[in-house]
Amino acid sequence: MNGKLAQFGLPTVEVDASFSDILSNLDFAAMLLGEVRYNRLSLLSDFNYSKLSIDRATPLGILATSAGVSSEMLRWSLFGGYEVLSNETFTVDVLAGAQMMSVETKLSFTGGFLGGVSRTDSDTWFDALGGARARVSLTPQVYLTGWGLIGAGQSDLVWDVMGGVGYSFNDSISAVAGYRALSVDYQDGGFRFDVVQHGPIVGGVFRF
Repeated sequence: MNGKLAQFGLPTVEVDASFSDILSNLDFAAMLLGEVRYNRLSLLSDFNYSKLSIDRATPLGILATSAGVSSEMLRWSLFGGYEVLSNETFTVDVLAGAQMMSVETKLSFTGGFLGGVSRTDSDTWFDALGGARARVSLTPQVYLTGWGLIGAGQSDLVWDVMGGVGYSFNDSISAVAGYRALSVDYQDGGFRFDVVQHGPIVGGVFRF
């Protein structure tokens, strides 16, 4: 995670957290993509959720013996798609839709004068996105897949790109490994979320 954050009316801070930094403070995360197809038409829903928390002792322990910060991020999007190109080797769909993003951060103190004090800052916003998705079959089992989306709305700019390789075990089950990057540049008053989240993804694909 790289970018700039501002909450609780505090000045903007630079964020540069590695994969290991996030993993060590991760409480829970989930990513789920669902799709319904009818001929050339498709409807896709993408859901991403993560919760991070960290607790650290404070210097001297007078105002508080420790301070904890937890952050929850929810991203949900819905897209309509239309297949513009298809043959035995590859398919291309154009996509258009919208996404909702919600961020909530809670700051709490334990011990000292501030013991039991907690504050929460949160915001929810919406954006429109458009782009394309493609799949290329290299062999009957191995394929390449990916998408690129870009848009804006309440955010100044949002984009989402993914590229990966898949392996089909049969007509119903396949596995995918790749890399995904999500960017959001949003600011409303003293609340700022200008962040790029990126990293490897591994998942399973189930067809019904």
